[in-house]
Amino acid sequence: MRAWSLVEYGAPLQEMEMPTPEPKGTEVLVQVSHCGVCHSDLHTWEGYYQLGGGRRLEHAARGRKLPLAQGHEIVGRVVASGPDAGPVPVGERRIVYPWIGCGQCDRCKAEEDNLCPKTWPIGILQDGGFATHVLVPHPRYLVDPGNLNPGLAATYACSGITVYSAIKKLMPLPPDVPVVVVGMGGLGLSAIAMLKAMGHRAIIGVDVAEEKLEAARQVGATATVQSTGENVTARLVEAAGGPLRAALDLVNASATARFLVDALGKGGTLVQVGLFGGEITLDLPLMAMREQALRGSFVGSLRDLREVVALANQGGLLPIPTEEMPQSQAYEALQRLKNGQAVGRLVLRAEAV
Repeated sequence: MRAWSLVEYGAPLQEMEMPTPEPKGTEVLVQVSHCGVCHSDLHTWEGYYQLGGGRRLEHAARGRKLPLAQGHEIVGRVVASGPDAGPVPVGERRIVYPWIGCGQCDRCKAEEDNLCPKTWPIGILQDGGFATHVLVPHPRYLVDPGNLNPGLAATYACSGITVYSAIKKLMPLPPDVPVVVVGMGGLGLSAIAMLKAMGHRAIIGVDVAEEKLEAARQVGATATVQSTGENVTARLVEAAGGPLRAALDLVNASATARFLVDALGKGGTLVQVGLFGGEITLDLPLMAMREQALRGSFVGSLRDLREVVALANQGGLLPIPTEEMPQSQAYEALQRLKNGQAVGRLVLRAEAV
């Protein structure tokens, strides 16, 4: 098999030839046809997540040694399985759920592997979809995409379930109460499409770039706010018709968290999703008196993936913009994402699918 591997943090990926894995036990081997490129891939390539006060969460400290084939938004065909895998759909296309847990704890048994204390995600801590093949620990992590375009279906393994899980944390909410979505990249556009599919009618998109705000309007944002210049909080409150009751921060930097917290009204909830990094200070008595909630949301569950795929197959979930690139251009895709040169989602496509 071939892989386009991370061999040094922040350095170009290297094409590598290696033996194709032979599945053992319950493992399943998938030949990759499509793999989305995500900001989490960019953080892994850089080698760290930026925390507050100049601190970092170093990728190397998480226990994975390089080289590493990144990529966790994977669709491919099942080609082989281990002797204990049971009935496996060899030859059929499947989405790979990448947020692998231990499989034994109560979180994993509830199909909430993303909350497992021992999560070992594909493409981040084990080899992923920037390769011709990927080894999946168990067939339960394979989801039938139905009639979906495989390039779009790949994005549901991360961006789709990430926004779906985050939106559920804001609900129930009347459909005409504005939801503010900050960051109009692939996640932000997915969030707008997901909100519309769930029947929401008031969605405010926020970004620094007018090009991305236009993309937000095209997929269904009912209003947009450009987050450059002064008085961002005041302009947000004006667009929402009052202090915010619901917001998703898909950037989650110090600046975005600040203007969202300042715009939050009584009983308001801010769900923090992005991993850009930073810190803010909070007036704790006001948080209590206003009954405000700040909560994190990280990717989504295996159950979330099945629900998103079902929603998309029913025709209620509009596709976000995707651009396919050859798998061999994985490094170029990462650089485009780093430089803000992607509208929607970049998806790597294998030469032979």
